[in-house]
Amino acid sequence: MSEGDLLHVVASDNIGPTRRSLGLALIWGSPAVLALVALAQVLQVWGGYDFGFSNWRPTLYAYVLYAICLCWGQVLVKGEQGKRILFVLPAALFVVSLTVFPLLFGLVIAFSNWNLSSPDGRQFNGVANLVQMWNDPFYWNALTNMVWYVLAILPEYVVAFALALMLNAEIRGRKFFRVAFLMPLMLSPVAVSWMIGKSMMETRFGPLANLMKHLGWQEPSFFSSPWIAKSTIMLMDAWTFIPFMMIMILAGLQAIPKELQEAARVDGATGWRAFWEVTFPLMLPVSITSVLIRLIFKLKLADIVINVTSGGPGGATDTVTSFIFREYRDRSNVGYGTMLAMVYLVIIIVVMTLLMKAAERYMKSSY
Repeated sequence: MSEGDLLHVVASDNIGPTRRSLGLALIWGSPAVLALVALAQVLQVWGGYDFGFSNWRPTLYAYVLYAICLCWGQVLVKGEQGKRILFVLPAALFVVSLTVFPLLFGLVIAFSNWNLSSPDGRQFNGVANLVQMWNDPFYWNALTNMVWYVLAILPEYVVAFALALMLNAEIRGRKFFRVAFLMPLMLSPVAVSWMIGKSMMETRFGPLANLMKHLGWQEPSFFSSPWIAKSTIMLMDAWTFIPFMMIMILAGLQAIPKELQEAARVDGATGWRAFWEVTFPLMLPVSITSVLIRLIFKLKLADIVINVTSGGPGGATDTVTSFIFREYRDRSNVGYGTMLAMVYLVIIIVVMTLLMKAAERYMKSSY
């Protein structure tokens, strides 16, 4: 380093005992204040004590004070290293405030009897909501429907892969078809539900219903029979999200080196054999990723069901999300609806974790 190059010179930290003591006091004193304020509010809500808190804002203010003191204390105690920590620490504290606190508040509501139409307000009821959920046939029906909706991802993947192969081939109008096939993905599921479910499939005047009449269906009704209604919801949802998987698979196909495909042709692998032994194995990482992301979207399916069938007929098209939505909107049952949402969140976390581990194990064994 030249004598005049001062860009990389880092001044040594001069941290005295007074400064260090102040920093440690801020780092350990601020969480103590936060804990005391939070404990006081919990005792006021559940213990019957009155500390004069009308809402949870004091805990929020105490958390903001804790975040400021923690960042300041890091600089006082660690000097330059503490300043580097400030590039990450405020963002981490902000994420905690947006995820952990709402989750904790949701757990408080989940173990409460809170109906907005009741004059008694929110009351702690222990595991009563869990017992009610266990004995609720409509919730189990919604979970059973979700199994069928999830299984529909497999044919969606097959169709998406076929479309991606077609768009990856040298065909006329390839750019036009790419844009045309992506159009459903640009539409909101709410728009799709009204445009197709409420308009085109309308029993009396809908164009699809009139087409079915000409094809021999005497009284076409897409949402009167349980299995027809469920299949129709699956088709509408698939039409919306198949382009998402298609574009991911298409990107993977275009990333495959042309030399591998040419070498496969030289070795005599053409058509189906070349696809099964060369293309499909190379596409496994992209395929698994697209299916897992599609599964995440499928598990929160609600928009189309709510707008088209409201879960009918008889709960045949209900999803867990749409059922929870009706618990909030129609029954104003905030406590029970929150418990259902928390249990469903745990189910999603467990299922996704197991699937991701299984996918990772399968990928390791394949390669």
